[in-house]
Amino acid sequence: MTANAPTVAPTTAAQPPTTPQVTAPGSATPAHTAVRPSTFGTPWLRSTGDLAWRLVGVLVAVAAVFYVISLVQVVFVALFLALVFTTVLLPLGDFYDRAMPRGLAMAASLLTAVLAVGALVTYVVTSVTSRWEELATEFGTGLTDLAGLVSGVPVLADLGGPEQWLADGGAWLQANAGDYAGTAAESAGTIGEGATAVVLAIFCTVFFLTQGGAMWRWALGFVPAERHDRWEAAALAGWNAFSGFTRGMFFVALADGVIAGIFLSVVGVPLALPLSVVVFLGAFVPMIGPVAAIVVSVLVALAAKGPVLALVVLIGMVVVAQIDANVLQPLITGKQVSLHPVVMALVVAAGSVLGGLLGAVVAVPLTGVAWAVFSTLRATAPAAPAAPGEAAGAAQGAPSADEAD
Repeated sequence: MTANAPTVAPTTAAQPPTTPQVTAPGSATPAHTAVRPSTFGTPWLRSTGDLAWRLVGVLVAVAAVFYVISLVQVVFVALFLALVFTTVLLPLGDFYDRAMPRGLAMAASLLTAVLAVGALVTYVVTSVTSRWEELATEFGTGLTDLAGLVSGVPVLADLGGPEQWLADGGAWLQANAGDYAGTAAESAGTIGEGATAVVLAIFCTVFFLTQGGAMWRWALGFVPAERHDRWEAAALAGWNAFSGFTRGMFFVALADGVIAGIFLSVVGVPLALPLSVVVFLGAFVPMIGPVAAIVVSVLVALAAKGPVLALVVLIGMVVVAQIDANVLQPLITGKQVSLHPVVMALVVAAGSVLGGLLGAVVAVPLTGVAWAVFSTLRATAPAAPAAPGEAAGAAQGAPSADEAD
């Protein structure tokens, strides 16, 4: 080894030979790439976790909406009633629009509805008050007959007669007078809030009828222009579902009133026509309305014809209520909102648990609107853009203009 011999620097460990990456024709990425190991769990576990987080986000958003509604419940009730009034009055306003200006036509439709409801209520009140003395006398006779039947039952014999019932009822009212005073004060506050909601609903209905289109175009201005068509289609689907449900409820209530009127006339209950009007009006209030109509009908039957006919009326009115809940509503209102009867029953139960009577009233129409909007947006969703490799491959595989010639 000489002095002029070159010195070789130490090198690191020998690197393994690398294989050249072969790129497939027409592809922007290598054909053979190393597969990265999964960072956590199997693919199904990762997809399930992503879905769970999305569901949590949806539930948080829904809970926030319910919380805000609970803070402004009167405003929500007024807006819901205004939309109901608008769906009912809009066809009538369009009919009046053929012979008068638009604003005057909508005002005439609102006045027609107020007069119609007032006439129905006035008819029921005057029909009852005109026969009040006769009904009071017959009601005392009915209680006496009922006491005779009760005294014949060994277990119920200790209840006494009508005089004992009235005395016990008076003593019970005196003992609970303080509680009922507080309840009456709370009811007065609730009635005041209800009156405020109705007045606000009528005020909003006037503007919905006369300027609804302009209000919607103003709201649509906050959406990007390229998405206007999708939002227009979704809003139309939601409006059709809501208006169809509302008008379906009107026909269901009308059918209930007609069936109840025919039944009460056949069995010989007096005031059959006013009672059918009570059934018609009560059908618009879920749970409470039908029960109140049944109670009033049974009391009139008890006062007029005695306990036997009252029992017959009770059974018949319960059958009418079952026809309403299990036949008419699934066939008419369920078809309008495209919801299965089982889904409707579950939605009403969930609404009543979360929001009481108000939740039971608004559960089905709001669920139908949400489903209609979701279905429309999903059906009109824009196509996903193609991957870069697929786009390049499609561009390379497509014949040019000269080749096509």
